[in-house]
Amino acid sequence: MSPIITRNLVSVEQNWLKQLSNAISDPYKLLEQLEIEATPWENGLKARRLFPMRVPQSFVDRMEKGNPYDPLLRQVLPLSQEFEVHDGYSEDPLEEQDNAVPGLLHKYHNRALMIVKGGCAVNCRYCFRRHFPYNENKGGKENWQQALDYISDKPEIDELILSGGDPLMAKDSELSWLIERAEQIPHLKTLRIHSRLPVVIPARITEQLCHLLANTRLNPVLVTHINHANEIDNEFKLAMARIKASGTTLLNQASCSKASTIAWRLSSSSVTRCLAQEFCRITCMYSIKYKVQRISTSVMNKRKRSSKV
Repeated sequence: MSPIITRNLVSVEQNWLKQLSNAISDPYKLLEQLEIEATPWENGLKARRLFPMRVPQSFVDRMEKGNPYDPLLRQVLPLSQEFEVHDGYSEDPLEEQDNAVPGLLHKYHNRALMIVKGGCAVNCRYCFRRHFPYNENKGGKENWQQALDYISDKPEIDELILSGGDPLMAKDSELSWLIERAEQIPHLKTLRIHSRLPVVIPARITEQLCHLLANTRLNPVLVTHINHANEIDNEFKLAMARIKASGTTLLNQASCSKASTIAWRLSSSSVTRCLAQEFCRITCMYSIKYKVQRISTSVMNKRKRSSKV
């Protein structure tokens, strides 16, 4: 029986990896598939030299044919505005590129962020890390262990954030290795994963991934990145049901106003109204939670400064 289970797991992993390898990288092919005339957009398509285009077929299938202003298409299509130069523009807007430990960002007192993988399943044109030096922060066990050693020496860190790129570009076996070692750090309490992959390739939510999150001693949180209601389809809904059943807290990286729009779409489609309300609720909770954390950290810092005086 074991070999059968192994083959099934390999088959499932090959499914999302195959979708990943078949992602569209030619904007002309994308527009042709969507039945959109490329000529008016040719100058903008040259922007793929600045940042390659990449979009999985699953995400393309949710785009409206014949509509060059489709909200999903506009997230991935290279445009001429990318060549514009503006005063004050920074290629490192979050000041992340001088990190001391390869693949690790420690900007907040109790949280550390690991660049697990530099690549993504979809290249969003607005990405604030499109200029990040991934070659100097390669995702692999050597750098991961170096980052974990740093975290182990910092007892104030209780939350580990897996980011990138996209951390779910790592295979389940790699995530298992990483999570197992993170669990050995006693002061770590929460494991937060930020990923776009469940949205653009829902098949990435494998049985093995759910098993990993269901059995970790850490509090698992998955933050998806949904920008428009049209990104939500039935396959994504089922993937989120699987991951939620593992005991993972589901959040979304969006403002409350965006969450309301997404929730409206959820309730007006085949997805249940209950799920729509839950999505809006947890998104608002996510916003409130970290506002409270920032306020608490600020108050604690003030108290520390006062005690020193």
